[in-house]
Formats: sequence, C-alpha cells, structure tokens
Amino acid sequence: MNSYSQYQGKTAVVTGGTSGIGEACVKYLAERGAVVHAWGLDVDQCEYRHENVHVKELDVTDAAAMASAVDTIDTIDILIPAAGISVADREHEMDTFDKVISINLSAVMHICSLAKAKMPKGGAMVLIASMYSTFGAGGRPAYAASKGGIVQLVKSLAQSYAPDGIRVNAVAPGWIDTPLLAPLKADKEISGAILGRTPLARFGDPEEIAKVVSFLCSDLASFVTGASLPVDGGYLTV
Repeated sequence: MNSYSQYQGKTAVVTGGTSGIGEACVKYLAERGAVVHAWGLDVDQCEYRHENVHVKELDVTDAAAMASAVDTIDTIDILIPAAGISVADREHEMDTFDKVISINLSAVMHICSLAKAKMPKGGAMVLIASMYSTFGAGGRPAYAASKGGIVQLVKSLAQSYAPDGIRVNAVAPGWIDTPLLAPLKADKEISGAILGRTPLARFGDPEEIAKVVSFLCSDLASFVTGASLPVDGGYLTV
C-alpha cells in the first residue's frame, strides 16, 4: 500500500486538532487518506486546511457539545484526544487545578467513552501523556497529575476495550516545539538546561509525535495496547 493511502477509508477524530501536536496529527493522517474531524478552539487561527479535514469549534469540557459532535459521525476508526492545557504557577489554585484536570483527564475519558460506541473492531485510540507522567512538576501539579492519570487511564481502558478489539495507547512527548514551549525556548538559561539533559540535544518537532501516533494507530502496532511510549529524545533516560 502506498504510504499516502495508508488510512484511505478510515475516519479519525482529533480533539485539540487546531494547534500544536493535535494539528500535526490531523495533517499527518489527512495526507495519508484519512477523513479527519479536527475539533478545537480558535479554529480561525488554524492554518492547516485539507480536503479531508473537517474543522469544528469545540470546547471539550462541554459534555453536551461533545456528545452531539460524536453523534454526527457514523464510524470512528481512530481517536486522538490531544486537547490539553498547562497554567504555569497557578495550578496550586483549586479553580485552576480543577480546570486543568477537567480538560486534560476528565474530558479525555468522556470522549473515549463516546467514541467507543462508534468504533469497530480494529479501532485505535492514542492518548497524549507526557514526560510529566513520570515525575512531578512543582509549579504544575495539575498538569503532572493529569498526565500521570492518562497513563493509568490507558492501562485501564486497554483492558476494558480489548474484548471489542479496540486498542488504547499513549505517546509521552518530551520538549516539543509547539506554541506552549515558546516562552521556555526563548529563555536561554532554561532552554540550555533542557537541551543539556536531552541526549539528542534538540527540541522535538510536532510531526515526530504525529509519526509515532500514526504507528500506534496502524496495523504495525496490532499487538500493542496499554502502552505509553516516550517520544522525548532520551530525556527520561538521564
């Protein structure tokens, strides 16, 4: 099969699909034949357009809107719930903590539950964990907690959904060159420390995450479920 028809006839849903890692996944799948529903905020700022992509403004914490959006799709072969936030230095405030958990973890569980009813045998879900799934973050306790929760959610849903032939995995990105990284990347002291700990000595590109997501969605990973795969240039090895 030509790699650019790899997902011909497949339908994918990507939340957070209008920016960052989510947008990279939308682009990678669409250009390989998938029909992709890209849901997220600020869709007018989404630069990527493709005939296979259907962009929709959607707040993942709006349960009714999420259910309504899923209901419009007959079959979901691939689900990538990539919507997520981090609010530096405010996550010790309970309102902010609850908001981060709601978007990064609770909304992910909700879309997985909704999509499962539309997913045939052989379907795949790939969640977005983080290097912070492994260690804590003093200034970002909600983000770290939510991403640690994603790893356990993946293991739990992998067990639960396996009888239906649905695989559930995650990627755990390291320092990826997205808009969220921009402030840290601009600080030479911080970026220098990050790169000094990263064996490959560079930031990752969003497409490099999308490629691994694609692998986990594909038949190449047909016996892989419940896994959280680091894509971090070796950051966790140090």
